[in-house]
Amino acid sequence: MRASQGFFTVERTCPSCSGMGQVISNPCSSCGGQGRSNKDRSLSVNVPAGVETGTRIRLSNEGEAGLRGGPAGDLYIFIEVREHKIFQRDGNSLFCRIPVSMSGAALGGDIEVPTMDGGRSRVKIPAGSQSGRQMRLRGKGMPAIKSAQKGDMFIEIAVETPVNLTSKQRELLREFEALSEDNNPESKSFFSSVKSFWDTMKG
Repeated sequence: MRASQGFFTVERTCPSCSGMGQVISNPCSSCGGQGRSNKDRSLSVNVPAGVETGTRIRLSNEGEAGLRGGPAGDLYIFIEVREHKIFQRDGNSLFCRIPVSMSGAALGGDIEVPTMDGGRSRVKIPAGSQSGRQMRLRGKGMPAIKSAQKGDMFIEIAVETPVNLTSKQRELLREFEALSEDNNPESKSFFSSVKSFWDTMKG
């Protein structure tokens, strides 16, 4: 439809037929002449291994139906992955924090750790390991989308301090503390630096 306003001519879509070029005089009571109606339907979606939060899956021709027999659009599904109680994810890498007793970290040894596939792997803890130390398990991470490759899994040690000690345990730990002056190089280095810092400030 054209409308003239002075030197200008304005064109707009016909409000009666919405640009279809024809008007349905006796429209269907279900669709109102649009050729489509709302209906709930369940769809089966194939979710590939390795998806992350924000991954988009496209289902062709499963979107909004076209007017009067026109082609349907596409349906986009956005994935949101729930957090895991044991594993943390960063891309294709997995991280697992394992508590280790103070004596176990000092003496070293083997521990069994869970893997994402439901299995378990044996990891060797080196003697004298500190909190935060990481060991890598190659190929035990998340799979890459559309690829046979897998990321790595990192085991982080968390040295656990014992609590609720008995009097006998306290006595043994005090005895151990008295014999451990040369077994804590990090503490020795730190407090040596602190002493040097204080001496500098006094000077």
